Amino acid sequence: MRLRLRQFRPRTGPHEHRVVQPWEPPRRISLSAPEPIGALFGDQGGLRLLSGLFSFAAYSRHTIVHVPLRDSPQPDEGFGTPVDLVLIHHTLGLRAAKWPELRRKLVHGTPLTAGTDESRTARDAARWVERERWADFRDQVRHATHAGTFFLFGSRDVFAAAATDLAEAAGRGPGQKGVAQGHSALMTTLPRLAQPPGGGHDVEVLVLFKPHQPHQPHQPHQPHAHVARPGS
Repeated sequence: MRLRLRQFRPRTGPHEHRVVQPWEPPRRISLSAPEPIGALFGDQGGLRLLSGLFSFAAYSRHTIVHVPLRDSPQPDEGFGTPVDLVLIHHTLGLRAAKWPELRRKLVHGTPLTAGTDESRTARDAARWVERERWADFRDQVRHATHAGTFFLFGSRDVFAAAATDLAEAAGRGPGQKGVAQGHSALMTTLPRLAQPPGGGHDVEVLVLFKPHQPHQPHQPHQPHAHVARPGS
């Protein structure tokens, strides 16, 4: 996949950071913060774009991928607080609290075109899936919500796994029950998120296929419990 991106080089003190965004703000993807359940909605094009961005993040260890989503049109299903998405390689060491300062400096970006390697992404995703079965598996995704942004801190393989899941959701989504009538369909979840101590409901982000309907009339909000699971 070819990605049209916007690249920034903001500085904080002596440190220069590399931040990339999609060239145009995505209008067919929306994300709500997990409280403890979040939801990522996208149509075929939106989920494919997001798959490419996860793949790009997997192999760009020194790059922050920022996906502005707070102003995207929100679905009718009535999920929670809209947030942006930021993907950060776990080795970069950036804390979520530093992001607002960086975000204010995202001006005067330059064009960037990048390609993704689907074969390599699939191989690394398969490696993560295999390791997930191990008793001592630790390659989870750390996450945080701060300043209107949902952060995912992950490794190459787990971001590759997310990219593969999103690509599959984009491909299978149009054939799901009810989609042709404008309903959303639950496709998958983001790969295993690290859970807070103390138990309680697992924190997770559902991935739902939602067909793009630019002229859809307003519908009353429906609770997410009514989202149909695949095959139901």
